[in-house]
This record gives sequence, C-alpha cells and structure tokens, in this order.
Amino acid sequence: MENQLSVSLKKSMIGSNRKIRAVLTGLGLTKMNKTVVRKDTPEIRGMINKVRHLVDVEEVSC
Repeated sequence: MENQLSVSLKKSMIGSNRKIRAVLTGLGLTKMNKTVVRKDTPEIRGMINKVRHLVDVEEVSC
C-alpha cells in the first residue's frame, strides 16, 4: 500500500504569479477549500513545497 497526501487550498491564489497558479492547477486545486488526494511522490512533494504557504497537507494511509 502506498501513502497518499490530502492537499487543501486554504488561501486564495489571487495575487500569485503564473508559476504558482500553474502549480496549483497541476495539483488540481482550483477553488478555495477544495481538497484533493495525491500519491506521495517526490514530484508531488516538490509541487507542495512550492505552494506550502497556500495549502494544508495531511498524510493519508490506505
């Protein structure tokens, strides 16, 4: 079983630059308080690290 991450957008992306918006869209976060579950991979961890000031992350084990 692979661990997963629950990522929620908690702050607005208004005022963010294009790269930050692109990372949030890539994660699937398009609206405030939306939560998505993603596999815990180095690529996803890097994306989350880029937008850590806008999101909340929780580990989910299956």
